[in-house]
Amino acid sequence: MRHTIVVDLGFGDAGKGTVVDRLCARGARGTGAGPVHTVVRFNGGAQAAHNVVTPDGRHHTFAQFGSGTFTPGVRTHLSRFVLVDPLALAAEHEHLLALGVRDAFARLTVDEDAPLTTPYHRAANRARETARGTARHGSCGMGVGETAAYALAHPALAPRAGDCLAPARLRKRLAALRDWYHDTFPEAAWPVPDVDACVAAFRWFARSVRIVDAGYLPRVLRAERAVFEGAQGVLLDEWHGFHPYTTWSTTTFANAETLLAETGETGFRLGVLRAYATRHGPGPFVSEDPALTAGLPDPHNGAGPWQGAFRVGHLDTVALDYAVRAAGGVDGLALTHLDVAETRSDLRLCRAYTMDDHTVRTLPFDAAHDLERQGALTERLLTARPVLEPLGDPVAAVEDALGARVVLRSHGPTSDDKTGSLFGVHESQYAL
Repeated sequence: MRHTIVVDLGFGDAGKGTVVDRLCARGARGTGAGPVHTVVRFNGGAQAAHNVVTPDGRHHTFAQFGSGTFTPGVRTHLSRFVLVDPLALAAEHEHLLALGVRDAFARLTVDEDAPLTTPYHRAANRARETARGTARHGSCGMGVGETAAYALAHPALAPRAGDCLAPARLRKRLAALRDWYHDTFPEAAWPVPDVDACVAAFRWFARSVRIVDAGYLPRVLRAERAVFEGAQGVLLDEWHGFHPYTTWSTTTFANAETLLAETGETGFRLGVLRAYATRHGPGPFVSEDPALTAGLPDPHNGAGPWQGAFRVGHLDTVALDYAVRAAGGVDGLALTHLDVAETRSDLRLCRAYTMDDHTVRTLPFDAAHDLERQGALTERLLTARPVLEPLGDPVAAVEDALGARVVLRSHGPTSDDKTGSLFGVHESQYAL
């Protein structure tokens, strides 16, 4: 397997970006696999926030560009499963320029069928979330869910990346979207730009990047090595997460494996998790411990005006076991933030819940897409309580609970702070 699929097994923020950065920075070593040619984004959109710190101290939060972009020559491909926000991409490109990465756009390809996130989607997202009041779902306020919902409801009118090459069609679809926004939210306070301004911005996007057809990615995958970078986490999956505190995105390995199967390729399924648990915003979080929050600040994750607070809890193998089953299994694990676990004596391990007056070690899982069932599970989890025990060795704990090897260990934010090997190959043969 030349290709690697990186998926977060939690609620997001486990360190996918820093793991992808490591895979790309060290991809040329050993076994003849060769360097990583492309990072393929396969779900989500501009709401992703994958933090990468280079050994020389530069920091960037990757949203749509692949987290391997600091490695010269590594490309990014936004697949048809990504909800592409041209305006957010432009802002991200500006920050990369300031950090000395001058060719990020030149290394970017976008599938022509990828849906476009626009200012109208963003305004609709914020209007809808504001209307929920105290029952907010914890949206990022970026319009990603509205993009997915609109594309499902209006497949013939939803703007796509390829429309940026056809000005008349682009304008027609943006005008229909603007009218939909005003009709759906007639009293919304969120202003939106006129259609001509959006057309001009999206046409600039089309001149700056390479928009490709469906045949591009299969050609790359047959000839080169790729890392597939997921967004958010399995516990937020649109079908298998804890509804309604979820995302409009498939966060498991499924989209990446679909892209690989279309080419006759396979990938190493790498699940990423922290040595303790975190969650952004509302929703069930059984192992949460507010006492940890003040003592475990995360320099690149804080409270957001839409997501809400950044929450911290103990390592939860009940939730992680559920995530592995929902994802269809893993080939290996990447365990991050081990430096924190080694210095904090107050971190614990949650192997069971007290739920419905019973001790529960395994959550029920059904592969069917049943949001009513998921909502019922969420209600039970909101009242569940953790059964805690000493943490001990977090590597041994997760390997025992999840039945998979920790093949990559992270003791800090940079690629130099990580050790391990993929595919069961000795470190000296395939250093990561």
